[in-house]
Amino acid sequence: MATLKRCHLDMEDGNSSFPITKYPKLADDHSFPSTYPAKQCLKMVAGSFYLPKDNPKKPQGEDAHFICLEKQTLGVADGVGGWAKKGIDGGEYARQLMKNSLIAVQNQPRGAVDLKKVLREGYLQTKAQGSSTACIITLNEQKRRLHAINVGDSGFILFRNNRFLYRSPAMQHRFNRPYQLGNSSTSDRPESAVVSTIWVMPGDIIIVGTDGLFDNMWPEEIEKVLDQRSSTKASMEPEELAWNIAKLALHNSLNRHSVSPFSNAARMAGKEHIGGKVDDITVVVAHIV
Repeated sequence: MATLKRCHLDMEDGNSSFPITKYPKLADDHSFPSTYPAKQCLKMVAGSFYLPKDNPKKPQGEDAHFICLEKQTLGVADGVGGWAKKGIDGGEYARQLMKNSLIAVQNQPRGAVDLKKVLREGYLQTKAQGSSTACIITLNEQKRRLHAINVGDSGFILFRNNRFLYRSPAMQHRFNRPYQLGNSSTSDRPESAVVSTIWVMPGDIIIVGTDGLFDNMWPEEIEKVLDQRSSTKASMEPEELAWNIAKLALHNSLNRHSVSPFSNAARMAGKEHIGGKVDDITVVVAHIV
């Protein structure tokens, strides 16, 4: 882990099939509750937990992420494991991409981080072989909007009052083959990214993660974790909540008999898969306060 100013970078393969079932209205002035204090500025408080899968040859795993609270921005990336067949560590690409994206974020004004520029700059400065998914989010504190950019099947979920409200769309060419940034001729480019904007409110919880999370946990399971957190009198820091979610995702990934999001997507694609999917698991929790 490297520390840059008040930001931190954690070096942590790439596939998800998490169902999208609900959407809030996108950000426009008529879709936001009229009772919301017009001049109230928001802040994002975040923490993370990373569980690389057990592989002595790759102790760092293939995920990477950064948190930059100074610019109210964070990101995750998931190196594609298929490169291992060619002797290439996809995790190295993900780590470089997140490091370079963090540097690009620090050159942006707080509250007005241009995610297209950040992702493009991070991509252009990443020279490693391999490829990875990427999801970066930033909070505009004064306008109370969360902006996101996403390539592939890493992404984020928004919970309000402990209930699932929105999941960023996963981008896949086909089952188990997500869109992915890389320098090869077959990789995707930043222009493929999906950009979205949603309103947020105090008390909202944003869960950002790689497919190791989304392939193994349904939103209802995360709701239960949030309900348990609310039922205790002691407050739970973002890092602790991230750990609780990550360890449940790990447990699910090792369950060979469950109906997981991944096994459900496999069935819909005409494939056979029962149980969870063993993978690196990155969970970043952001509280909106």
